[in-house]
Amino acid sequence: MRAIVIGAGIGGLAAALALRRAGVEVTLVEQAPRYTEAGAGIQLAPNATRVLRRLGRLDAVAALSAPPGRLSFRTWSDGSEICRYPLGREVEDAFGAPYLQVHRADLQQALAAAVPSESVRLGTRVVGVDQDDRSATVTTADGERLAADLVVAADGIRSAARQWLFGADEAVFSATAAYRALLPATEVADLDLPDTGIWLGPGRHFVHYRLRRGELLNVVAVFGTKAAQESWTAQAEPGEPLRAFEGWEDRVVQVLARAGRMYRWGIYTRAPLARWHLGRVTLLGDSAHAMVPFQAQGAAQAILDASVLGDCLTDAASDDVPEALDRYVRRRLADATGMQARSASAGEEFHLPDGPQARARNARMAAHAAEHRFWSASSAWGVDVLEDPAP
Repeated sequence: MRAIVIGAGIGGLAAALALRRAGVEVTLVEQAPRYTEAGAGIQLAPNATRVLRRLGRLDAVAALSAPPGRLSFRTWSDGSEICRYPLGREVEDAFGAPYLQVHRADLQQALAAAVPSESVRLGTRVVGVDQDDRSATVTTADGERLAADLVVAADGIRSAARQWLFGADEAVFSATAAYRALLPATEVADLDLPDTGIWLGPGRHFVHYRLRRGELLNVVAVFGTKAAQESWTAQAEPGEPLRAFEGWEDRVVQVLARAGRMYRWGIYTRAPLARWHLGRVTLLGDSAHAMVPFQAQGAAQAILDASVLGDCLTDAASDDVPEALDRYVRRRLADATGMQARSASAGEEFHLPDGPQARARNARMAAHAAEHRFWSASSAWGVDVLEDPAP
């Protein structure tokens, strides 16, 4: 069995590893000349780290992560705590896998280190995918044609493969954008920040947590807007983040001031699909179900896709591929689409205006914390996609 995986981001690398564990020969094709994951943080809940353990990469990722401690929800204006939840050892004891916070590039490198270099084609842009009853073929910009038993398109939110399979559609702007930055944790050591903080305010929220064994602070300041460029490299104008969060509690303002120049990232999603595959070609990760990051599950869902894909192709023969991909989509589509909706809903809750709505939200959150040990997002953390497969 041979597979071509398009895209060497987190989803593509996880797919390559899961397929190799299933006995599939994999060629990983990436248009960038080197691994180039953005300089930003990522949170991996136990549903994802459980898969990383099966892939043999959990220890490598954990070694570069920061102990998350506790998650604290706070009000925007005075920093008073709404509620708090554990994210450290208590989560691992309860769910059987840890909650990790890691630099995206560190995660990418930990995954890439387990993919043999001879299986990777960097600097190779795919310009077309076609198939027949016996195989699927990708065509590169150089005119080369690579054939395999299946093609997995993990080519991100701007997926060309999605359009080749299902026709033209556009990424959907979420009406939110984010200022983001990384800064040395020593720069904010005097601010008495919680380990992981989410500060809620009208039309905005502010997130921070530590990376690389606690050496870096990842900062994401989300705000509502009518338009924003979908770019990891666009820079905010000097002073723009401070103006957007003027009047917020002083620790938030101080973090933004000390962060210096920040990036401005428009947050886009994709409309849900009724199917992800056609014949021997399937989508995976953001190409199938890009979502807003307000449940910290985007990368996790791609990793779960990879695990299920590998499971469905274990012991499969070439003739079995279309049916195996159909099983993969049946097992993953509803859950991933549901997480898209939950993430969008969480963003709306975070941004409620001051007054009765915000007070009612805060009361709901405090009541939940009084009755439940873990954050409401934890309903997804215990899912083991291999032990409890959907029909």
